[in-house]
Amino acid sequence: MEDNKQAPINITEIAQKLWKNRKLYFKVLPAALVLTYLFMLFFPRYYKCTVSLAPEPTGAAAMSGSLSSLASSFGLGSLAKMGGGADALISDIYPDIINSNDFIAELMTVHVKSKKGDIDTNYYTYLRDMLDDTWWNKLIGSTIEFFDPTPKDSYNGEGTISVFNLTKLQSDLFKRVKGNIKCTIDKKTGVVSIDVKDQDPLIAATMAQVTCKKLQEFIVKYRTNKAKIDYEHYKKLTADAKADYEKIRRKYGATSDSNMDVTMKSMELVLDDMENEMQLRYNIYTAMNTQMQAAASKLQEATPAFTVIQSATIPTKPAGPKRLIISIVMMFVAFFVLSGRILLKEKS
Repeated sequence: MEDNKQAPINITEIAQKLWKNRKLYFKVLPAALVLTYLFMLFFPRYYKCTVSLAPEPTGAAAMSGSLSSLASSFGLGSLAKMGGGADALISDIYPDIINSNDFIAELMTVHVKSKKGDIDTNYYTYLRDMLDDTWWNKLIGSTIEFFDPTPKDSYNGEGTISVFNLTKLQSDLFKRVKGNIKCTIDKKTGVVSIDVKDQDPLIAATMAQVTCKKLQEFIVKYRTNKAKIDYEHYKKLTADAKADYEKIRRKYGATSDSNMDVTMKSMELVLDDMENEMQLRYNIYTAMNTQMQAAASKLQEATPAFTVIQSATIPTKPAGPKRLIISIVMMFVAFFVLSGRILLKEKS
């Protein structure tokens, strides 16, 4: 019977074939390393700043925090969310909030300065006009501008940008910001981490700090919205009730003063009615004031506190691109490609 088994791989034979072509390796591998490194020099360096904060659980979420943590430790994520209530649900959408156009539009007006001091403008103008880029991207941009002389942008970074009708340039800048700002949530601890990349270390730290602050403002607004509406409602009712009470009190006082010597029974009835009305208005005012104070307490209870675990710090070393690492990886790729080509040639 014919033997269809494949011959075993002879490592020694392969090594001998490759060793015969060692001079080719000495030429190709250093060339791949140097050329890749030189190519990576065209890509501008960028810095990264990370901030971390932990929103305080409020309401039912705070009471069930232990249950949520226990459920998470056993891998019961859905139970943990149920135990966490609204806090668990809202934390899941933090990355979507930061990536929303409305949130990014607020970042565009932030005033930024570079570490060297040569940049002092708003974030939008900086992204549009002052970022470094590769020479081929600059060439492509100049070519597009040459054949399309239409003014590229009328917005200068001052005031509110309309997210309803973004231009192509504005849309591209928004996408760049979405790529530069990343938000992650630790499901077990609830810690929110915000990473911001930028070509300037000071601007990276500035935008990380501003993004963290604006996210805190959103969380406060979200959690206190209903309580704030209730408080404003009872505040208005209290003010109206107080005005009605003071009005009937002044009327009662004036009527009493002008009829001090009158002993008519009908006037006594009128004064009694006015006194009862005044007492009723006072009771309403007291009740509304009590409700307002309770609403104020709920508003304070719903307002979360934040623990900043890691504040914004100006990075001292660039985070990328990793030129040497990429060059070494490309050298290994060149090694395997060259080895495959040599073995195929030897086989043929």
